[in-house]
Amino acid sequence: MNFAFLERMNRRERMLATLVGGVVFLLLNLFICSALFGGIKSAQAAVAERQSKRTEQMLFIRDADMWTKRDQWLRQHQPVLKNPAEASALLDQMKQSASKYNILIENPSIGSGETTPAHQTVFASFETKSPWPPLVQCLYDVQQPESFIVFDSVPLAVDTTDPTMMRGKLKAARWFAPANRK
Repeated sequence: MNFAFLERMNRRERMLATLVGGVVFLLLNLFICSALFGGIKSAQAAVAERQSKRTEQMLFIRDADMWTKRDQWLRQHQPVLKNPAEASALLDQMKQSASKYNILIENPSIGSGETTPAHQTVFASFETKSPWPPLVQCLYDVQQPESFIVFDSVPLAVDTTDPTMMRGKLKAARWFAPANRK
């Protein structure tokens, strides 16, 4: 290769050309290294995600028998929604349980809730006033697995007029078998 153009340059021009060439070389290497490290980082993230999915799948495979039994239990025990009046029965059950623990129920209302592939719901909303321990015991008694009752929201606060009492705005829902389950 002929480098005659270098011989025509003076000392300063050669120094400047070397410096510019070195900077271009460094920037090019920096760009290439950055791209390589970025690729390595994304590959490591993909491997970690796949390992996580594999671990999750292994758990599901290991617990497949439990999930099969759970599904059979649900099919045998989860009640079927016969009509929307079931919400009234839910409210009556909540009133009965509340009266057992001397919990005051105010502003009751009922309605039908969401329908998903896994369940249908009816709900009862009401406000409560009671001491803390009976309210906790009532919530525990009502939410047994066989009853299929859950509380969607349970905001509680200390009563401003009586600090020994709790006020709550509860929304209880009963989960029924999905409409398409036979």
